[in-house]
Amino acid sequence: MLPPKKSHLRFNSNSGFDGDNTIFTQPPAWRPSRSRVPACRRKLRFPRGLPRRSVTGTLLHIVNPIRQSAHELAVATRGRGFYEITRELSALVGAAGLRTGLATVHIRHTSASLLIQENADPEVRRDLERFFARLAPDGDGLFRHTCEGDDDMPAHIRTALTNVNLSIPILDGRLALGTWQGIFVWEHRTAPHRREVAVHLIGS
Repeated sequence: MLPPKKSHLRFNSNSGFDGDNTIFTQPPAWRPSRSRVPACRRKLRFPRGLPRRSVTGTLLHIVNPIRQSAHELAVATRGRGFYEITRELSALVGAAGLRTGLATVHIRHTSASLLIQENADPEVRRDLERFFARLAPDGDGLFRHTCEGDDDMPAHIRTALTNVNLSIPILDGRLALGTWQGIFVWEHRTAPHRREVAVHLIGS
């Protein structure tokens, strides 16, 4: 560290006297340099030991473009129950040509929902219906929202307890579903309805 410079300025709060009454001042504060350093113009090279195959794969992954598309499905229901849409969604993924990505599915209603459930044994879906009928029975005196019938408020409760959005990964060009998994629209009203399902696909 450099010794402080001698000065004959008058005493101030940042200075002090030594034994022979010589005034010492604080050294100037450090400030960053504003000078510019020329950029390196050398050509960058990969290490010699790096296999060419791994370099090529990395570059292809970086430049692979991300694509996305939006679709809409109309599902005509015949009343309360499950309506599978796995085949229709798989067809959309195949037509989009995506190998890896994500499918987001959304139903635009408050009295119907989306569900991933077993598509082999129909008793699974019947048991779900029986359970929800006990959980939120039609015509319960507790409900005040009955302007569209006894099944009106129970349909809203069923929707609130299930899903209106699903996200399914796309792997190797297919929806990443298990062996017994299917995607269903679950209609909660007793009368037929036309349900709209929005689908967004993104990937490469």
